[in-house]
Amino acid sequence: MRILITGGSGYIGTRVGKLLADRDHSVRALVRAESAPRLPSGVQPIIGNALDSTSVAAALAGGETLVHLVGTPHPNPAKAAEFERVDLASIRASVSAAKEKALAHLVYVSVAHPAPAMHDYVAARVAGEAAIVDGGLTATILRPWYVLGPGHWWPVVLLPLYGVGELVPRTRAASRRLGLVTLAEMARALVLAVESPPPSRTQRIVEVPEIRRARLER
Repeated sequence: MRILITGGSGYIGTRVGKLLADRDHSVRALVRAESAPRLPSGVQPIIGNALDSTSVAAALAGGETLVHLVGTPHPNPAKAAEFERVDLASIRASVSAAKEKALAHLVYVSVAHPAPAMHDYVAARVAGEAAIVDGGLTATILRPWYVLGPGHWWPVVLLPLYGVGELVPRTRAASRRLGLVTLAEMARALVLAVESPPPSRTQRIVEVPEIRRARLER
């Protein structure tokens, strides 16, 4: 498959790009020039601006898959303006480019919701989902809450609380929806989404339990 990744030099993007390339897909990443050296082997850099729809469209070809992974690093409540300027602006740019180039499939990492925290971040990602739906795109929308991995381990201290939450009927659904996933689980779920698109002009939602269950054929 021919795949373009936005955010391919980031925390999730480098892992997903390598896994896709290792599975013999043709993988390119739209990145700033200074970010290109961080791309894994097998991923071709395309220099551009993921916040600009014209730049995204120039990198895309009709019938491709776009994996949208652009986002504010280490999101926290103090970064509300960044969520609007980067997270939401970038997915709107990708949707506009996807419509122009007749994209085959858009894969978008949103966030689990409803949620009791990070309201501005959730709002930006939900608005991103709405842009995809309004655009009538064929899309897979993944909704993790927090992705554990190098430099992102602190939530493991909350695992006992998650265990208690799953035992209590009143909190069980929320505990599962807002559960933690690992970087490896997230990468597998993204690759599986790329390789098994939903029916044309429909949007498939992948929640935390399904992300955890993702398995690849080889």
